[in-house]
Amino acid sequence: MLLKDKVTIVSGIGPGLGVKLAQEAARQGAKVVLLARTAERLDETERLIGSEIPGCEVLKTPADISNADDVARVVERTMERFGRIDALINSAYHGGTQAPFEGSSLADWEQAFKVNLFGTLTLTQAVLPIMKRQGGGSVVMVNTMTVHKPMLGQIDYAASKAALASATAHLALEYGPAGIRINSAFIGWMWGPAVEGHVKRQAETLGVPEDAIKGEIARMHALNIIPTDTECAKPVIFLASDYSSMVTGAALDVNGGAYLPH
Repeated sequence: MLLKDKVTIVSGIGPGLGVKLAQEAARQGAKVVLLARTAERLDETERLIGSEIPGCEVLKTPADISNADDVARVVERTMERFGRIDALINSAYHGGTQAPFEGSSLADWEQAFKVNLFGTLTLTQAVLPIMKRQGGGSVVMVNTMTVHKPMLGQIDYAASKAALASATAHLALEYGPAGIRINSAFIGWMWGPAVEGHVKRQAETLGVPEDAIKGEIARMHALNIIPTDTECAKPVIFLASDYSSMVTGAALDVNGGAYLPH
């Protein structure tokens, strides 16, 4: 088990990747702290984990990571319950306006930056002193392929995540001497609720079968498939685990070859 008995915070519990990250952490033996803005999401995920991994220790904490008081409460409750924090997986995100730049107001970008950059860093900043006192830990930033491969309608979302990518590299350098590893996983298309909905809408709009849209997306990938959210969660768990003990400041592409760095 890659995370056996490691106290692991997973933010952004929701349909798709967030839930899968929590499940994979639990499968790998972690004591899981779940963060989401809605209690219902947390309850659903706890039930899901409990049905699959009986006995897994789960702490549910409703929180908005862009609210410093919420973040402080998360850390306090985690330390009260478990006494340590071994890994932080930053999966909470805001998808941006999904609007073209022309005619848009830059004020509309604020929410994406508030969550994706400042919220993520607020939670990270609250956890790092604890990891430093412990003598180590692991932080994984869930980032996006659109930082490397621009896509229409993603400009504010990608810009906020690009800023996070730069901050991550600097943090890896700053906290490396304390034994804290900080890495990024750049996720692309994922076959899960969001992409399933996109495929359905496109098929209805164009009047073609859903398989035609799905096939077109799959052909964008070197592996000729759309990765599932579960398949994308597993490399994130690897980065959180001691199996990546000599990896820090890395930018791992997890997208089935939809983006090929060269």
